[in-house]
Amino acid sequence: MTDTQIVEHPRNSLRGKVSDDEWETRVALAAGCRMAQYFGWNNSIRNHLTARVPDEPEKFLMNPVGLMWNEITASDFLKVDFDGKVYTESDLPPGPAGLSFHGAILKANPKRNCSFHLHETDGVVVSAMAEGLIYTNQESLTLYGLVGYHAFEGLADEATEGPRIAEELGDNVCMVMWNHGLLSVGRSIYEGFYFMQRLVETCQIQVKLMATGAEIRHIPKEVCEHTFRQFKKRAQKRALGMADWKAYLRLAERLDPSYKL
Repeated sequence: MTDTQIVEHPRNSLRGKVSDDEWETRVALAAGCRMAQYFGWNNSIRNHLTARVPDEPEKFLMNPVGLMWNEITASDFLKVDFDGKVYTESDLPPGPAGLSFHGAILKANPKRNCSFHLHETDGVVVSAMAEGLIYTNQESLTLYGLVGYHAFEGLADEATEGPRIAEELGDNVCMVMWNHGLLSVGRSIYEGFYFMQRLVETCQIQVKLMATGAEIRHIPKEVCEHTFRQFKKRAQKRALGMADWKAYLRLAERLDPSYKL
């Protein structure tokens, strides 16, 4: 193959070949990847968006290595189990790091059904700051007290690192992986996407604010706690991220409905 030869990934739709619940999950994951790429969070063939298979809770779906997120479709996701066995026929492999820590995160807490990992640029910048994440604006306080940290140990391929990540994540919904990137989890795909969006935007604002060189006006702790409680109360009335997710699905449809293939 020459450097300019284009090799198309074979497309074999799995619609009608998997359960309705699994297919719906695949479509949602593909939409999430398309939106993440649209928002500029990932412009590579790496990083992971995963979800538990609803009717096979000991298995989960993850995107393979080799596809840009703006071309990935519902049928491209690989079904794997917590031991790393792949059940979907594909010429593209799963990422070893994704198998390691996403599997461990979902296995550790059966209430978690989504795990999302990015190397978004501003997120990586914040992950290399000694102070870590700074809550500087209203929306960031959705995550107040819900962000964990994990030390950089090298490529996250080791089987023993996944359980450590899951343990350090604890009951948090997000994690800054030092010198590495960002992680979010959720009870649903739309919730995991919502938390990742809040985390990415918090990092983006922090990087832009620090670039000005201006003195940061920190929000008092008691105000942070009060605002977080307000967000939590609001979430009891309507699911966090659901309204946003519906809008993103409409946008994904307008941009390119091929994600549903």
